[in-house]
Amino acid sequence: MRDAAWVDTHGHLFLLDDDPTSVLERAATAGVHWIVCPGVDVTSSERSRELSALHPASVKWSAGLHPHDAEAWPDVGGRIAELAAEADAVGECGLDWYRNLAPVDAQRIAFAEQLELAVSLDKPIIIHCRDAFTDVFEALADVDMGERAVLHCWTGGRKWTKRFAELGVTFSFAGPLTYATADTLRLAAEHAPPNRTLLETDAPYLTPEPKRGEPNEPANIPITGAALAAVWGVGVDEVAALTTANAWRIFGSFDV
Repeated sequence: MRDAAWVDTHGHLFLLDDDPTSVLERAATAGVHWIVCPGVDVTSSERSRELSALHPASVKWSAGLHPHDAEAWPDVGGRIAELAAEADAVGECGLDWYRNLAPVDAQRIAFAEQLELAVSLDKPIIIHCRDAFTDVFEALADVDMGERAVLHCWTGGRKWTKRFAELGVTFSFAGPLTYATADTLRLAAEHAPPNRTLLETDAPYLTPEPKRGEPNEPANIPITGAALAAVWGVGVDEVAALTTANAWRIFGSFDV
């Protein structure tokens, strides 16, 4: 398992129509040997825990509350904390100033308390940051998460990539890296430290080219990996080795 070619560090397996066993089998065939399944609320966090229990050698899981549902934090924060104590990571949580589906203050409070939770549990945190770069940067600057702060589906430009890199965080790239319109993201990826870079699908969303229009799944990770290899000007095998080693280091080994 430690010689796995690829890792998908963010895939919502519970949202895929296919049976998770079939999804994982296709992933393994493509060289993707394990996945982090993140929770976005209590129900999905519990479902992620169940999937990990059913597939203990290929699924890690996290527990968190997505910023879209931040208003629920006062009611569900205690349960999220209980689940996070068992999980491999905290999140998906963060700030979203693009859709603004929850009030700003509610998002700030839920994110701050989940950051505190990750620090207290000494676990990685999976961060959603959409059009909220300044506020997420300031929140992370106030804690010492280092590489265990994972910026999921990173979309920041070159300037923000350089700034966040100074905090020691980890950048996770998804299917948009393959899009013809994503030149700014590819420029940003040039400045992501290789020893703090991960790959993800965000399945079933953000399907890479040439499969756009289909549901995304972990088996597509090598496509995004090849796009990152082209950006860095290195071999695909080197990207696989680097990102897999980073995933092992950040999310830990399997206790099976």
